Amino acid sequence: MSKQQVQSIFGASADAYVTSKVHAKGASLNRVVELAAPQLHWRVLDIATGAGHMAFSLAPYVQQVVATDITMQMLERTAVGAQERGLRNVIVETADAENLPFPAARFDLVTCRIAAHHFPDVDRFVAEAARVLKPGGLLVVVDNVVPGSHLRGKKAAMQREAGRYVNAFEKLRDPSHGRCLSLDEWAEQFRRAGLALVHQEALRKEMDFASWTDRLHVADADRTRLRVMLLQAPTAVSEFLTPTHTGDRIAFYLTEAILIGRLGTEDTR
Repeated sequence: MSKQQVQSIFGASADAYVTSKVHAKGASLNRVVELAAPQLHWRVLDIATGAGHMAFSLAPYVQQVVATDITMQMLERTAVGAQERGLRNVIVETADAENLPFPAARFDLVTCRIAAHHFPDVDRFVAEAARVLKPGGLLVVVDNVVPGSHLRGKKAAMQREAGRYVNAFEKLRDPSHGRCLSLDEWAEQFRRAGLALVHQEALRKEMDFASWTDRLHVADADRTRLRVMLLQAPTAVSEFLTPTHTGDRIAFYLTEAILIGRLGTEDTR
């Protein structure tokens, strides 16, 4: 899927992301602030800011937050949200995550929350994030992860197959979905960009099937396919998503990882 198509999908759904419980009130917002320990003199870059929730959480603690996205409708919601909150140090700017329009060593902290699975080239995104970080700066990535393993053997292969199934499930709901990585894959991405992985943790978050599909206006036929994929999933997938069916309500769990990398004081890339 092209970036223009991604812009079209998220532009049409921008209002839903302003109020989405997962995006606006997710546990990872406060956790990132706690882990990153932002300082008042810091300049922060929030990549693929969406409706600006991560930028808003960090703004009270830093000098400036540059909130970027490729979707203008999202940036418009972010600008309004910053104004409503009185956050004058939040600046909105159009930017492609894989080709950032900023000089090297500009930011103390770079964040990207629940967005990287949409990027066509995650390797390029991580490299660009590292490029614009100051020596010793932090990259914080929050994103959904899937099962996976770099090991050999039957169990590891089953984990990788489960990861492919979960990604197919996500992509049927959202055509702009690229691919969620496993924790092992994220660790390798950070290593290649010269970032020392200093922290990682995973949080499980409950997803209500109806609101999850409503947010992107999923067609009825695809909604039925998604329901079947969820409730008839292979064992390894079912253990990961843990679906529940109570009356008319279907719910399941996604796993959201927080990964923090520190750029070395010397460029080791």
